[in-house]
Formats: sequence, structure tokens, C-alpha cells
Amino acid sequence: MLKSILINLQKKSLKERFLLVLGILFFLVYLVLGLFIIFMKEFPIAMDTNYRIAFGIILIVYAFFRFTRLINDNN
Repeated sequence: MLKSILINLQKKSLKERFLLVLGILFFLVYLVLGLFIIFMKEFPIAMDTNYRIAFGIILIVYAFFRFTRLINDNN
């Protein structure tokens, strides 16, 4: 799968490559943000632990949803 992404990356225009990199960057941002929200002990927003974990899981699921759309759009 990664090999096909790299081959398709060479065929893309500069704009398409930029958007691919931006998509991967935002996938990582949502993933890391979800993990921070779940595992951060001193969370700056007053939020119940169960809601904080649920919000973190939603962000992680959304990150993988964006990643699958990014992969499918590149093929």
C-alpha cells in the first residue's frame, strides 16, 4: 500500500502532492490530539473523565476515517 502511494506521489502535480502531505499532517494532528485528550492528567478544560475518553476516541476514529478517505482518493 505504501509503495503504491509513493508511485502515485511521483505522478501527481505539485498541488496534489501538497494536499496529500497536508492530509497526512492533519491525520497525525487528530490522532495525537485524541491521544493527548485521553492520557493527559491535567486537562485544562473541566470535563468528566468518561466524556474526555469518549471525545478522544471520537477524534482518533475521525483521524482514521480521514486517512482511509485520503488513501482511497489517491488510488
